[in-house]
Amino acid sequence: MPLKPKPLRVQHAYEQVSTEIETQILSGALKPGDRLPGEAEMASMFHVNRSTVREGIRRLESEGFVRRISPRKMVVSIPRMAELSSRQTRALSMLEVTFDELWNVAIATEPLAAELAARHADAADIAALDEIQKDLMAAQGQGQVTIEIDTKFHSRVAAASKNRVLQLAREPIGFLLYRGIGVLIPKLPQAMSRQVVAHHHVIEAIRAKDPETARTWMARHIDDFRRGYIHAGLPLDEPIAGVASRLVELGQA
Repeated sequence: MPLKPKPLRVQHAYEQVSTEIETQILSGALKPGDRLPGEAEMASMFHVNRSTVREGIRRLESEGFVRRISPRKMVVSIPRMAELSSRQTRALSMLEVTFDELWNVAIATEPLAAELAARHADAADIAALDEIQKDLMAAQGQGQVTIEIDTKFHSRVAAASKNRVLQLAREPIGFLLYRGIGVLIPKLPQAMSRQVVAHHHVIEAIRAKDPETARTWMARHIDDFRRGYIHAGLPLDEPIAGVASRLVELGQA
């Protein structure tokens, strides 16, 4: 389907170029795989210069809406989950959301993800979760590594749910929320073993295709994380990004 031309104002024109093309993609006027016109043609269509078009396209590339199939050829693409969640994570950080705001959503989305995973996970999902569990057990005392593994575990459970809306909704929340795990472990020696146990029970419930048990254990796990946060004396009502920065300093002290 051809790109529809539309004259744009010169001020901040590169943003208008990227916004107009993105709008046509989101409306379905441009579909994944459709080839975009060349820079010169788009410059003429939008009444701007080629450098403006180039900057607008670069912005769309970074957000996953277009990709290059050759140095001079671009096609419409579907943004990957990581690219979409990255934008949401930045927005949440800028809004200065608190631990409690994130947790109140996570206590709903994470158990739901576990329940759906127990209904829909395949052999590849379970094998991936088993591998993540092995990595977690081998990472005792490694704060940053533990954060990465725990975040990966929750993302993989969500992927096993086969619900893309749920995956996209929870990904940026989980990324911000689980930053504190690495510092909770030295403050609460029992946190690591409790984390391993909770993950084990969630995985076994998914393997057994037991949605109720998967949901119950994930809810316990998320609730336990909040209790640990409180027990460690960390603030529930301060911007999570600021708390995370201080946690890193405390962990290195």
